[in-house]
Amino acid sequence: QVQLVESGGGLVQAGNSLRLSCAASGRTFSTYATGWFRQAPGKEREFVAAINWSGAGTHYIDSVKGRFTISRDNAKNTVYLQMNSLKPEDTAVYYCAGRPFVAVTTRHEYDYWGQGTQVTVSS
Repeated sequence: QVQLVESGGGLVQAGNSLRLSCAASGRTFSTYATGWFRQAPGKEREFVAAINWSGAGTHYIDSVKGRFTISRDNAKNTVYLQMNSLKPEDTAVYYCAGRPFVAVTTRHEYDYWGQGTQVTVSS
């Protein structure tokens, strides 16, 4: 069993940065891939970024490439999403999710989910 807790959201102006954290409990977290998803009001939850269990492989949605960076520290059971050059269209609730080993971009393949953290970017 893995429990995930997101933090680091907030209100920022466009062009600024935020770093989200996803803290996990459970001894097996180091064997889990982790994904970040986001959901804006009235929209479907969409994939943002994901990282393999080892940190060696990552995936990003095109709209965040070059601006967002996903990383992990297995010693701290934490995955990070560094978000730079934020835009108003990045406004959403951000969720982290876990699944064994291999990162994928489809949300239904993730077994565990956090409660989400709100990110609001003002223009």
